[in-house]
Amino acid sequence: MIELPRRPDWDSVRADFRWPRLAQCNIAEQICGVWARRAPDRVALIYLRPDGALREYTYAQLARAAARLANALAAHGLGRGDRCAVLLPQTPEAALTHIACYMLGAVATPLFTLFGEDGLRYRLADSGARIVVTDEASLPKIAAIRDQLPELRAVFSIDRPGPGAWGFWQELGKAAELAAPARTGPDDPAFLSYTSGTTGPPKGALHGHRVLMGHMPGFIAQHDYAPAPGDRIWTPADWAWMGGLTNVMMPALALGIPVVAHRMSKFDPERAVWLMARLEVRNAFMPPTALKLMRQAGLRAAAPLRSLASAGEALGAELLEWGREAFGLTINEAYGQTECNLVLGNCAAAFAPRPGSAGKVTPGHEVAVIDAEGRPLPDGETGEIAVRRGSPSMFLRYWNKPERTAEKFAGEWMRTGDLGRRDAEGYFHFASRADDVITSSGYRIGPTEIEDCVAGDPAVAMAAAVGLPDPIRTEAVTLFVVLRDGAARDGLAARLTARVRERISPHVAPRAVRVVDALPMTATGKIMRRELKRQALEQAASAAGRGDAGDGCDGGDGGAAPSR
Repeated sequence: MIELPRRPDWDSVRADFRWPRLAQCNIAEQICGVWARRAPDRVALIYLRPDGALREYTYAQLARAAARLANALAAHGLGRGDRCAVLLPQTPEAALTHIACYMLGAVATPLFTLFGEDGLRYRLADSGARIVVTDEASLPKIAAIRDQLPELRAVFSIDRPGPGAWGFWQELGKAAELAAPARTGPDDPAFLSYTSGTTGPPKGALHGHRVLMGHMPGFIAQHDYAPAPGDRIWTPADWAWMGGLTNVMMPALALGIPVVAHRMSKFDPERAVWLMARLEVRNAFMPPTALKLMRQAGLRAAAPLRSLASAGEALGAELLEWGREAFGLTINEAYGQTECNLVLGNCAAAFAPRPGSAGKVTPGHEVAVIDAEGRPLPDGETGEIAVRRGSPSMFLRYWNKPERTAEKFAGEWMRTGDLGRRDAEGYFHFASRADDVITSSGYRIGPTEIEDCVAGDPAVAMAAAVGLPDPIRTEAVTLFVVLRDGAARDGLAARLTARVRERISPHVAPRAVRVVDALPMTATGKIMRRELKRQALEQAASAAGRGDAGDGCDGGDGGAAPSR
């Protein structure tokens, strides 16, 4: 499908790369059908059940079951272009539902199982989902909002039939196999992935069948020229998100790499290490938050990994070095977003990753740093990271939001909303989300560099920097930290402030340091700096109304004021 030559010159790999021209393109064929015909007994999926039992599925088994499920879904009213919500954790049924939808030419809509009723109501209503495939744990949430979803025709439960829900396996068992998959082209819709923007309600990013092809170069590079003999991959990232779906499950199946599936309602570092050792996982995709929790727990690899990829937040030099010590390899960091993923990345087997960088441009994509008018900036200047139109991993449009789609582009460039710079050697350095920028004393300060710096202090488990209103500086850099177990607060603020002053610059040093029990995070483990800022402002207003004194840590040396 897609191959990358092993060369020491990454620029030449990019220059010679060409996307295949496909008149027809179907993800079900790419991740299942081709292998079911070529190597039917090849293991595709390894499922570790909640009770500890193991079950393996071959490509042929997946293909037959998905073909029957496709007919079962069609019998309940799912047709070409209709949306089918996949409200499941990592299970064989989740993979089968995706494959069956693509066979029908329907649109899969992956949803995170921890969404509450409000989150599900909005996404199901906005997408106009005809069918929901879920499990027993999520059925009550669907039942509570079903009368507000006029387009919803049927609910399938993978555990057992229930009130208002058909049995997944029972309906599949009654159906015949679909005669042939739908003939779809690269731009025909395949799945609808919802992303929370900086303003307004979540937006559904509609992707075509070309999206898998667009992810292949990045996946191959991130896993140091996958596939290799013995490869077997797992991620704690839910398949409802791009990180789990298109960074792992889909490209791995397309390359014939067995995928480990396991329900993990909450990330457990010790269980993650145990799982990778027991199931002989050779490749992993770990969000930065998972890596930080593993580091905090003092864990090391119990089995040799061949590759370890990460994306979603900048890793920083400290975490990169810890990865070398803990796993004996270099973590390959990558960059992308729901609308256009895996466009930047590292490949340690081809070039040396640079600490603090998201890597170089992935073959087949064109990325630049642009100014407010959409003009590419010279190397070294900070602007907005942007991707040129034409990338196969780029979304088709936002669902039912043409005006938001138009706002996403500046001429030929898709705006990411992320600020960064490119250095002279072609490495891209992420600074912050555009709305996370701190404006202090005339400086525009990105929080990532500060957070990476203080992460090297032995007392700090996690950190987030935001700008809070200041009558003199416009905003004051305020650092929120979660401490490691047993760490003392004494002298913490002064030590962290001095560390930033010395290692980065005095002008970015925090003016206040606050110790908190936890940081607000998205379902995918990204720190929600806007929410953190909102909470801090509300607390300040409440304290001012009561006339309370500030609490937290003393700002310490270097001109940092006490936190309030």
